[in-house]
Formats: sequence, structure tokens, C-alpha cells
Amino acid sequence: MTTCGEFLVKQLQAWGVDTVFGIPGVHTVELYRGLPGSGIRHITPRHEQGAGFMADGYARVSGKPGVCFIITGPGMTNITTAMGQAYADSIPMLVISSVNERSRLGLGNGYLHELPDQSALVAGVAAFSHTLMSVEELPAELARAFAVFDSQRPRPVHIQLPLDIITAPADHLRVQPRAALSRPAPAMAQLRDAASRLRNARRPLLLLGGGCVEAQAEARALATALDAPTALTINAKGLLQPDHPLLIGSNQSLVPVRQLALEADVVLAIGTELGETDYDVVFDGNFRIGGELIRIDIDPLQLVRNHAPALAIHSDARLAMRVLLAELPARDASTTSPGAQRAAGVRAQLAEDFSGWAHYRRLFACILDTLPDARFVGDSTQTVYSGNHLVELDGPRRWFNASTGYGTLGYGLPAAIGAKLAEPGRPVISLMGDGGIQFTLPELASAVEARVGVIVLLWNNQGYGEIKRYMERRDITPLGVDIYTPDFIAIARGFGCQAEKARDHAHLQELLRNAPADRPLIIEVAEAPPFAP
Repeated sequence: MTTCGEFLVKQLQAWGVDTVFGIPGVHTVELYRGLPGSGIRHITPRHEQGAGFMADGYARVSGKPGVCFIITGPGMTNITTAMGQAYADSIPMLVISSVNERSRLGLGNGYLHELPDQSALVAGVAAFSHTLMSVEELPAELARAFAVFDSQRPRPVHIQLPLDIITAPADHLRVQPRAALSRPAPAMAQLRDAASRLRNARRPLLLLGGGCVEAQAEARALATALDAPTALTINAKGLLQPDHPLLIGSNQSLVPVRQLALEADVVLAIGTELGETDYDVVFDGNFRIGGELIRIDIDPLQLVRNHAPALAIHSDARLAMRVLLAELPARDASTTSPGAQRAAGVRAQLAEDFSGWAHYRRLFACILDTLPDARFVGDSTQTVYSGNHLVELDGPRRWFNASTGYGTLGYGLPAAIGAKLAEPGRPVISLMGDGGIQFTLPELASAVEARVGVIVLLWNNQGYGEIKRYMERRDITPLGVDIYTPDFIAIARGFGCQAEKARDHAHLQELLRNAPADRPLIIEVAEAPPFAP
């Protein structure tokens, strides 16, 4: 007999799933019956939140949904934080969980792991949550999940299998081919209207978000065709190469870029929420658009949030860019064009604003000189905040972190593990702070077990330094921020990792060059000279 749990594994494998993150429990063991010999790799985190973060990092790098097997009750409450981060950043994640038998749902009799309504619990951090009430529903619900991932704004999906469904016979089900789904294409009349407005613009501005990560070539060509200074959200970093004459970085919260937005006669925003954590990290509400706003987004509801558009186009970013490029005159990149000169002026002003950040600039230069193709996966910590402004890379999916959107702590380590599993050949550096790493520190054991060679750059300022400064600026007596800081080197070595404190930049580069391939390397960097002023 083939059980429903076994059939699920066969269907996932047929649709290209090669990795599952999960912690087996008595309620999910039947999901594991079909895993041995299936070709699907299983990674065991030390907490379900870690499973979700790993799946998130895996999905951002691979472009495929991260898949988790999660137990009833506490497993689901544990993973909801990770689902919240993925939901905020439009990351495809498939969470398969168990739930109590159909006859016991919602009774409140105190059954093992029972929640009043597990599906309702996660509904706010998922595109949908569905409870299978028959084995026959499974193929259609999986197809619906992959439709979310492949044809619309990707978000987590939750499918829960009652215990009597997981073990039910599924011999009559047949593995289905994965549907080839298209994404929404733009209405031609609207695109021609947009192209006309952009052709007539004298001071255009281009804003690109994470919805454009699959359109690198088109994004670069569009910036050049528009001769428009271009700002990128954190999740869009790398769409324009560091030396592109129109790049103004991810500095929309700073005065020079805000002034550019006010002076622009036409602003084209593609695949971006225009949200607070990319456009207003100073939280003063002063990012304003002075001219016409044209928005293109795969999510029709997002088209009218935060900033009202003059023209709103519901479309996949790449498809819309390709049509726009066909409607716009071809141009060659130039450092002397009007747009490039405007961008150069902004970069010069930003350089003055960042003059006191030379220590961070040197730190990242040191890393990239040693590992030029490194990917950076970060938490909420000072190296991430500074790097969001300072670091530019030559391709997308190389810089992402939890400082935007949902803004959870503890993300950087497990997400880096997932990223490394998705592309083992590229160095992955997890940017963590001494406070944030304590949220998910046990995932070092997961990485050792899975032989994952991530590099953890641990910025140690002996507590929640950024929050402490925030309290002091508001005349609040710091409380709860000077936390006990353990010996991270001893702990990491106890987990089986390699761990050292970097003495200076030369020692840091030596450690990076000799990082082991089969286990994590933790490099502790103190917030003190030579790494900070």
C-alpha cells in the first residue's frame, strides 16, 4: 500500500523538490516513510523556526520553493515567525504539517499538540492554509500551492494533513506533471502609455524592487534606455553592476536620493512595495514623489499601496520590461549622459554622508578582496545596516537579510545554511550580531551535521548596541540591552565548528582564505579598533 504521506513525497520529487527541512515527530513520521531512497535530501534543524529560515534562504538562492515538514501544534507556532519574514519578502515556501484526526478537530479535549484552529493560526502569514479532508484533495492543493509560487506574487503556503489522512491509502492517485503556468502580461495600451510618458520625461527616476530579481539583463537595459538614475531595494541589490553609471544604490532614505525623487518628473517603480524599510528607515515619512508615478507589479493590490500611482500596470516585471524596451529608443551606457551626471552628483553627496563609515567600507572591501563571489545573508545587526548602504554586488540574490519587512532576529545563521545548500559552490557569509545569533545559535549543530561550510562574521558589541543607542537618543535609561555575552568561540568549537577571533584585517583575510568546506567557520569581530573607529 502507498500511503498519502508516501504519495506526497513522490509528487514533490516529480515537481523538482530536492530538499526538505524538518524535525520528525510522532505526528509526522508517516511523512518520512517515503523519503529514504526518494532522492530528496532531508535537513534537520534544531528548531522549527530554523527550518523556516533555512527554507527561506534556500528559496531566495535557488528560486524554487523551500519545503518544510512540521509537526502539529508547537511545530506550527514555532515556524510562524519564519513564515512571517517570507510572507513580507514574497518568498515561496511550502509548509506541510500534520494536524489531529478529522474527528478530533476543534474539540478542545486536550489531545496531543492540539490547537483550537491551527489553520487560522497561520492564515495571516500564508497565501492560503488548507486542511485536507480527503486523500483525493492532495494533488489539487499541491497544484494550487505551486500556482502561487509560479504565476503570482510568491508567498508561503500551508497544507495540513490530519493524522488519519497521512496514513490513508493513496494507491489510486497518480503522480501528475507540473503545470506550465504563465505570469500576468501587461496590457499593451497601458505599456504604450507608460512608454510615451517615459520618452517625454526630462528627469526620470527608476526604482527597482525584489520583484525584479529574475530580470537582471532587462533591468540594466531599461535603466540605460531611460537614462534614469536607479535606486534598488535591499532585495534587488545586484540588478545593476557596481560600476553602472546610473546606479545610486539602496539609499532612498537619505536626503540626496529623496531630493532626486522630488525633482523627478516621471518615476517608474517596478516590483517594489515602496515600503518603509527600504524608503524610510529613518522613520520620518519624508520620502515623497514629486512627479508622475508609474507602478508595475505582479500583485494588483500592491499597485495602490503606500504611494498612489498616476498609472498602475499589473504585470510580471520581466515581461513588462521587455515590452517597454521594445517601445523605447535604444541607448548605449554613458558616463556623460544627463541621467548619469545626475546619478554621479547623488553618489558624490552620499560619499560625503558616509565619510564616517570608512571602517565598514574597509571591512567589506577586505572580505570581497578575499572572496569576490561571496553571498551575504544577514540578520539585523550593524554590519547589515551599513552594508545595505555601502555594498554593491554584480548580481542579484547575493545580498539579503532580515533588516527589512518583518525584521526578525535570528534569521541570518539558518538562512545562510539554506543558501549554502542551494548553491554549495559559492562562499556564503552570515552577518550576525552577538544578540541576534543567540536566537538560533543551536543551528550550528545542524550545519555541522549537514557538512555545510558557511562563514559566520559575528559582530560583537556586547549586547543590543543599536537599540541601546536608540534608547539613549530618546533620553530613555537603557534597560534590557546590556545582555550577558557568552564565549562564542568556546560554544562554536563545542558544536564542532572552527572558530577564531579576528585580530585585524590581515588575520580576517587569512581566516577567510582557509575556511573549511565541511563545517561552519565563526569569525568573531569586536566592535573596537581596528574594525570600528
